[in-house]
Amino acid sequence: MVNQQRVLVLGASGYIGQNLIPKLINEGHEVTAAARRIDWMLSQGWQDARCVYVDLHDPETLKDVMNEIDIVYFLVHSMADQANLIERERTAARNVQQALDSSNVKQVIYLSALQHGHSYSPHLIARKLTGDILRESKVPVTEIRTSIIVGSGSAAFEIMRDMVYNLAILTPPRWVRSKSSPIALENILHYLTQIAKIEPTDNKIYDAAGPEYISYQELFKRFIKVSGKRRLLIPLPIPVSMISVHFISLITSVPPSIAKELIQGLQHDLPADDKALRELIPQNLVSFDDAVRTTLAEEAAAIDNADWGYDPEVKKRWRPGYGFYPKQAGATLGTTATPESLWHVIQQIGGKEGYFYANGLWKTRAIMDDMMLNKVKYGRPDRENLQLGDEVDGWRVIHLEPNKQLSLLFGMKAPGLGRLTFTIHDSGSRRSIDVRAWWHPAGFCGLLYWFAMMPAHLFIFKGMAQRISELAYERDKQLAAQQQIENLTAKQD
Repeated sequence: MVNQQRVLVLGASGYIGQNLIPKLINEGHEVTAAARRIDWMLSQGWQDARCVYVDLHDPETLKDVMNEIDIVYFLVHSMADQANLIERERTAARNVQQALDSSNVKQVIYLSALQHGHSYSPHLIARKLTGDILRESKVPVTEIRTSIIVGSGSAAFEIMRDMVYNLAILTPPRWVRSKSSPIALENILHYLTQIAKIEPTDNKIYDAAGPEYISYQELFKRFIKVSGKRRLLIPLPIPVSMISVHFISLITSVPPSIAKELIQGLQHDLPADDKALRELIPQNLVSFDDAVRTTLAEEAAAIDNADWGYDPEVKKRWRPGYGFYPKQAGATLGTTATPESLWHVIQQIGGKEGYFYANGLWKTRAIMDDMMLNKVKYGRPDRENLQLGDEVDGWRVIHLEPNKQLSLLFGMKAPGLGRLTFTIHDSGSRRSIDVRAWWHPAGFCGLLYWFAMMPAHLFIFKGMAQRISELAYERDKQLAAQQQIENLTAKQD
């Protein structure tokens, strides 16, 4: 057995990564969190963890990150890149394998997916391929394969949850007859943390499973019972190939590309032989029903994070049944304006300045709110710089990071919880402004509201970003001209 280790977590911003890192820190490990979302990782407040930028498709970012590392957790997947999923997974795995060969890493712990023999699912093929490539390195690889993980944020769980919450009559296709062994989040995290304490001798593959091997149809029935919803379940003989991304996006807040990949991987039985892992790391396995109860009770944690500014008003407005994953729409625009001027312009939002673009649409939306007896408080503070808690035409400032990001809590009447963010990205030679709406839908009505607003979303955020950039550029020119005048005056004096 080994105790404290120097640990690198690849995929730290993903679902498992963000839940695993606090556990590893509590175990006393020296943790390096690696992902592309460096700002997000830094905002998590992980005590004693080092956060670094790593893109597995850019070998340069892997060059030095494995120096003085004992264990690498590989938790990365490219499921959002549906068009070339397998090739992207192959490239990422190969880059990591080559970096491992030039390192002193002692073990790789890879969280993978259960296999069913002959698979046509790109997701499962990619998971297996990644493990095969990692095992080509000189470093022993411990691969843990599992199926559905039951916990807030697990895509497979959230699909089931959204179907139950959003539909009065559930008509899932024939894959619901397939069986698996869902495992509670706390159980898989325990396996992942404890396996790091065992000295590796060779490549190992373990199955991780919950205490029950049951069909998805039974999982739906039991989820319905635990949640207290009154739902009718009528499975239909619809082939998975006929399930469109558009239909999935209508019934779930899980990103459509991820949802479709997961469903394609669920159409076969996924038996697990977890005897070896249970003997190696004994623990009490949580039943599916108890895992669902725990997960639903902890759902409010979905918005208790830096993205929402840890604002008490957000917690107050959150309701059970809101989608865990937010829908989003926005636009990112490259700009030559300085971050300081962009930030200055953004803070003038609301009041007389309006919303930089399509102010008529914003006013129409406010009038609709007035008609629904949700009187909008118009106006903004009589100062240039906004502060946390400020009210801006019914919005509330919930996050404010100078020259980087402003987040406003949606205050109008609608079925869900939303925010509007203005984010400035500055890499020195390149800058951009991103304007984006995030929406946690309240059931099916919340999804309908989001798609009803989509026509406006298609152009309004691009127009806002463009106008902010133009105003910031004009301000930079004015400041430069003013500086020239001051310099000439100083010379004359």
